[in-house]
Parts: sequence; structure tokens; C-alpha cells
Amino acid sequence: MASRLYERYKSEIKPTLEKEFKQNTMLTAKVDKIVISVGAGEAMKDSKLMQNIEDTISLIAGQRAVKVIAKKSVAGFKVREGSPVGVKVTLRGQSMYIFLDKLCSIALPRVKDFRGLNRNGFDGRGNYNFGLEEQLMFPEVVYDDIIKTHGMNISIGTSTDNDEEALRLLELVGVPFKKGKE
Repeated sequence: MASRLYERYKSEIKPTLEKEFKQNTMLTAKVDKIVISVGAGEAMKDSKLMQNIEDTISLIAGQRAVKVIAKKSVAGFKVREGSPVGVKVTLRGQSMYIFLDKLCSIALPRVKDFRGLNRNGFDGRGNYNFGLEEQLMFPEVVYDDIIKTHGMNISIGTSTDNDEEALRLLELVGVPFKKGKE
């Protein structure tokens, strides 16, 4: 069974993008992947807190998260080679569309004083990056199970190299951007 966002993409969003940008069906922009990542910070020293972060991100994404291991030691950051420095999960396919739908329709509206995401998060290659300050906005997260609140970075990768097309795609998908030019 396909997610409702994927069905909407095939029936409404893709034909709209083809008309607006006068493109071939194969060149039409689409969301390729979503990467959710959390930097550990002081959790590097506490394995219980690190496990809690991993479990929380796995619960939010609907897919098991993996620990990111330091490739080399950095004395300035007190990081040793082989120690965990964060957690990430990469979503593709149906799980990606389910997460994006949940993010836009349930989680972001629950943020206190939310006025929209910044339009300046594009990297010049059609990918959009933004950060969230805490994980409690997701309905799966049980407040009593959280040891410490943490933020997360979300990166939405698209198939286009043009930021303008990627912005229009994400607007049609339902990502709530701030109004006007900021």
C-alpha cells in the first residue's frame, strides 16, 4: 500500500511541476531521500543517553538508526577514534514519504510559535536542510522515556540540481515555508 503523499505526488504534484517547468516526465523533480541526524555532544561519554537518542530517532523515523563512529581522533573536541559521535537514519521509498507526510501535517504544526521554515536552507544543488530544536513534537515520542531533550538535523535530498525547482516541489508537497522573502 502506497502512502497518501506518494499517491498525491503521482496524481497532482508531478503533473503540476511538468507544466510549470516544461519538462520531460523523467526530469521532473522528486524527493530522493531524507537523512535525520543527531550530534551526540556530551552524550558521547554517556552510553545510556546515546542509546536513548538512538531509540528515539528510530521511533520517529520508523526505521532503525545507526551510530556514527569517529573516523579519527580530534583532541580539541575530546573525540577518540572509534567513539560514537552521533546517530543518523536515511529514509528512502515509502518510509520517506510517510515520514515527510507526518513531519508536515502533524509534527511541525505542534511546534510552539512556529511561523514556517526558512527558505534559505537550500545548498545550491536542490537539497534542503533544516534543524529542529527538540524531538517532543513527534507523536510517537513518550515524554517520560526521554532522558534529555535534543535537536536534530533533517536533510531532504531531491533529484534536481536547481534550488527553484526543489523549493516549488517542497511547497507542493506541503512543507510549510515562511511567507515572503527572508
